[in-house]
Amino acid sequence: MKQQVEVRQLREGGYVVIDDEPCEILSISVSKPGKHGAAKARIDAIGIFDSQKRSIVQPVTAKIYVPIVERKRAQIISVTGNVAQLMDLETYETFELEVPEELKDKMEQGREVIYLESLGKRKIERMA
Repeated sequence: MKQQVEVRQLREGGYVVIDDEPCEILSISVSKPGKHGAAKARIDAIGIFDSQKRSIVQPVTAKIYVPIVERKRAQIISVTGNVAQLMDLETYETFELEVPEELKDKMEQGREVIYLESLGKRKIERMA
């Protein structure tokens, strides 16, 4: 899910959709309005799921999509290689996610993790 907001309402650390990918905003710089033009904002962001750096330039009055990013808890059902089978603790839905490199040694059956969900994608963020 995503919603529309004006560029001037965005803040560093917030989220924005660039190239259909939810991104976390690293920096926003706003230029002064010129003689015949409106003020423009340059947004530098990094993808939540692919860690790719992206930037866009938009007028501050333009509307832009902001993803709804949810943090949820899940229990580890099993770990096979670098893939973990998880069960959401609210909906009891089971799904598989790739395990981040820094959490591979901590992944054990029965433990809980926090994962991010946005625009139909999921990613394990940290241990609960």
